[in-house]
Amino acid sequence: MWTNKGFLCERVSPEVILVGGRGTVSPEYRGPFAKRRHPLVDSLVDDIDLGPVPGSSIKQSRKPSDRSCSGFSAFQPVVVGDRNVCRGFCGILQLSDEVLSLNILSLLTPRDIASVGSVCWRLNDLTKNEDLWRMVCQNAWGCETTRLLETVPGAKRLGWGRLARELTTLEAAAWRKLTVGGTEPSRCNFSACAVGNRVVLVGGEGVNMQPMNDTFVLDLNSNNPEWQHVQVSSPPPGRWGHTLSCVNGSHLVLFGGCGRQGLLNDVFVLDLDARPPTWRDISGLAPPLPRSWHSSCTLDGTKLIVSGGCADSGVLLSDTFLLDLSMEKPVWREIPVAWTPPSRLGHTLSVYGGRKILMFGGLAKSGPLRFRSSDVFTMDLSEEEPCL
Repeated sequence: MWTNKGFLCERVSPEVILVGGRGTVSPEYRGPFAKRRHPLVDSLVDDIDLGPVPGSSIKQSRKPSDRSCSGFSAFQPVVVGDRNVCRGFCGILQLSDEVLSLNILSLLTPRDIASVGSVCWRLNDLTKNEDLWRMVCQNAWGCETTRLLETVPGAKRLGWGRLARELTTLEAAAWRKLTVGGTEPSRCNFSACAVGNRVVLVGGEGVNMQPMNDTFVLDLNSNNPEWQHVQVSSPPPGRWGHTLSCVNGSHLVLFGGCGRQGLLNDVFVLDLDARPPTWRDISGLAPPLPRSWHSSCTLDGTKLIVSGGCADSGVLLSDTFLLDLSMEKPVWREIPVAWTPPSRLGHTLSVYGGRKILMFGGLAKSGPLRFRSSDVFTMDLSEEEPCL
């Protein structure tokens, strides 16, 4: 059987014969399915000596005996009928482990390395080398990503081989319950986001639909993670159905929601690493309509994007606004689009590919009806005229 052409050829039954540098099964070992062919295929094609691959750098020798070796193959000639036939294994396996690893395997993708490891025992042993996997990951993902992964807690313990398999095939992806200590912030309709390896939770709906305005942090870098109630200065009014996003490292931006006095459209910013952490009210000019159950994300580390949600009297919205927090006096700006998706609430908004935004799901409006949507929409903000 000739396994993974270009890597290995072993003599097993049914016998494999290499003719003119290509593989074919000896006629006496062919199964009944091998006799099936397209009617336009000439039956004499089996008797053609294909010769060397066109454009190959390996020159064809005039003497048949000289064809027993090449840079990639090592075969012993055997006479079968009127043809010279070679049996053997691929010469690539005659290279040293160092050459195979540094000059060949390190240039493959993580998926290819996993496949190569199933060819033979020797290649399987080579693909278990952590230094090789690191080179493969660095070539595939770039130096910056590789260095970043080295700082992730537990990455060194997993090893590059397993890390690459999990990230490329998600073979080990599974939810598991994380046991945490501290005072658990039991509530619903809150908003949370990640700040590095910390999870920050703000507000939500407490007992008897009480709008809350407290701030909790869960540090996942800790060996024994615990919820910590952060004492902040100037907390915003209690609310639920709001959004919380991370901007510029340790800064958080909160927008909208529903409080004791109804719907909100205010903006608050918190530097989580400041001592003490203090919420600041950002009075952006020309704000969008007050809303809850909207969606938001951040762009370029300084811009807040807000889309959709529910306004007064249960009216669903389809607008999209941008607020540049790097300005001394931020001004809300509605993003002009040629067409908008159906109005909705409870959807998600994510940034990908630099300046592209993806919207998914939610409770959308279709005429007089509302339905649970599975639609996906994208917007490219790198274009002069954003298109949905």
